[in-house]
Amino acid sequence: MYPYLRMIWGWQRAKSLPELGIYDTHISTHRCWPQDIDMWMELNNGRTLTMYDLGRIPMAVRMGLMDTLKRERWGLTVAGSVVRYRRRILPFEKFEMRSRGLCWDDKFLYVEQSIWKMNGDCANHAVFRTAVTDAKGIVKPARVADAMGHHEASAAPPEWVAQWIKAEDIRPWPPMQDQPCFDQKAA
Repeated sequence: MYPYLRMIWGWQRAKSLPELGIYDTHISTHRCWPQDIDMWMELNNGRTLTMYDLGRIPMAVRMGLMDTLKRERWGLTVAGSVVRYRRRILPFEKFEMRSRGLCWDDKFLYVEQSIWKMNGDCANHAVFRTAVTDAKGIVKPARVADAMGHHEASAAPPEWVAQWIKAEDIRPWPPMQDQPCFDQKAA
């Protein structure tokens, strides 16, 4: 089940924290509860993506995006993600999440997030491709930034993010279901 109570708590807490700039880092602390673990007794990889919601939405509250969405009657969605997992998060373990805006292009806003163990090790790292939507489809990120009072151009993405964006741009959609995912002769 989605952690609605944790989301509401994080959202309300974010309202009492100082405002953030569009590229500032929101830091939050969380705990891995029994409902977050898988059969290997660690934070489930799918639940990790849900946990990232618990950092991304309060970050959006603090930077004024959520107020802008409400005022403009816009929605927010995830259009893609890339995640690297490196360390286990065990039951009842406390961890820190860092969330920040990275950049935007003509369609998407990019958000970087990471989960850090309390000993300083990075457990996992993700970049999310997000979109603001209205009844007509995707709202251009420059328009979103302008509505938030941020009138500057986007920061340049780090090179590895730029390469991921390029890879996503050439990835076929919808997937070609009658084609193998890889060249079986090469395997």
